[in-house]
Amino acid sequence: MNTATHDIVAKLWNLCNVLKDDGVSFHQYVIELTYLLFLKMAKETHTESQLPEGYRWDALEGQTEQQLDFYKGLLSNLGSHGSTLVKEIFADAHSFIKKDTTLSTLVTEIDKLDWYSAKREGLGDVYEGLLEKNANEKKAGAGQYFTPRPLIDSMVNVMCPTLEDIIQDPAAGTGGFLIAANCYIREHSDLDSWTEKQKRKYRDNTFYGMEHVQDTHRLALMNLILHGLDSDPQGAGMRYGDTLSPEGQALPQATLMLTNPPFGSKKGGGLPDRSDFEFPTSNKQLCFLQHIYRGLKPGGRAAAIFPNNVLFESNMGRLIRVDLMDKCNLHTIFRLPSGIFYAQGVKTNVLFFTRGKKEKGNTKEIWVYDLRANTSQFRKRTSLTRKFFKEFETAFGDDPLGNPASLDQRMDTGEQGRFRKFSRDWIAERGDNLDIAWLRDENGGDNGALPEPAILAQEAIGELEAAIAELQGILQELGRPVA
Repeated sequence: MNTATHDIVAKLWNLCNVLKDDGVSFHQYVIELTYLLFLKMAKETHTESQLPEGYRWDALEGQTEQQLDFYKGLLSNLGSHGSTLVKEIFADAHSFIKKDTTLSTLVTEIDKLDWYSAKREGLGDVYEGLLEKNANEKKAGAGQYFTPRPLIDSMVNVMCPTLEDIIQDPAAGTGGFLIAANCYIREHSDLDSWTEKQKRKYRDNTFYGMEHVQDTHRLALMNLILHGLDSDPQGAGMRYGDTLSPEGQALPQATLMLTNPPFGSKKGGGLPDRSDFEFPTSNKQLCFLQHIYRGLKPGGRAAAIFPNNVLFESNMGRLIRVDLMDKCNLHTIFRLPSGIFYAQGVKTNVLFFTRGKKEKGNTKEIWVYDLRANTSQFRKRTSLTRKFFKEFETAFGDDPLGNPASLDQRMDTGEQGRFRKFSRDWIAERGDNLDIAWLRDENGGDNGALPEPAILAQEAIGELEAAIAELQGILQELGRPVA
């Protein structure tokens, strides 16, 4: 982030102090700011035609009395009027502000900012800076909708998206993966040489995302707009819906999946309403994993972040891992350090795999890169930069399908280092457990040898709820009363 962008982000973030007396949280503040920024940026970018007349920035700014009442009416009006995109962003919108003076201060201060510099440097970077600030304020759970950009960029870099790809993020959060993939494509393409057919493909059939939380969905829409990606609620772009329902089943098959699904059990402990899931479970991560590998076209590739329990859970977890390794070449597991996102101490991994052209026996061996052992945990004051992932990217190589350009290079860092290869037969002998650690952690950690109690508890509850739901279904079929 350059200096000008950093200054604007800092000034916008400091405005949240204005809302403290109104009891507005940081997350509520970012949502509130999204409404106001959309109005202001529509004026600055000369796109106000998508807003109804009388419900634009100048109309709000010009209210000298009862400005807050006008603003609340404006939010309600934009939820049902204007362009399709406007209605999506302002759907069910309401303000958390309670005082006219609070709103007046926000409008005045936003108007004072150096919007010329912001437009020149990139409005998308300004907005993404705010999302990052919000994620850092409340680390626990924030990773469920904001994945740090250095990690996203690293995953995108080794997956090498192209204009020919159909790219999907089924747990899109604020849209970081789609934005990074778009940046990569544009930086590695000669845009002037694109044919009309390629331009249509890029616009209408390249980027697909789905987000289940409405407030996060509106943040994602705003983020994509400011990064130059339009959205069609029924087509390419950011859809509002539940991936673990028929809405997710309706997403087109992809050639590249990039995602960081939420963890935990499905709300209420029920099973996902997906007729294509062969292995029903209330565990969200395992459901998303099924969606990802089943939603890939033959030859399609994926890079997805999962917590450790996906690697070792028994019963349904093992069946899903076996199915994954049959249908796909699970060629690389990247063990991430603790504290990058989610609650401190939760261990996560990036799984890299390619859908095979046959249904069985696609995984022959798996390379595991361990960046968890002997690595400091990331905390609020620890800066995570792209440089941190460079050695992994070099060892991974230039092939997005995971075939190493130089086996010697991988082996040089292999058995005594961070990259090591394991055969499919060896993995089968250990019960298809993919939580593989061989380095002694000099920091005193267990390097993932023992699962986190919180995750185990969550999984135990989820499996119990799933069993109860299944039993209730059987009783209903038999016509027996359900307690």
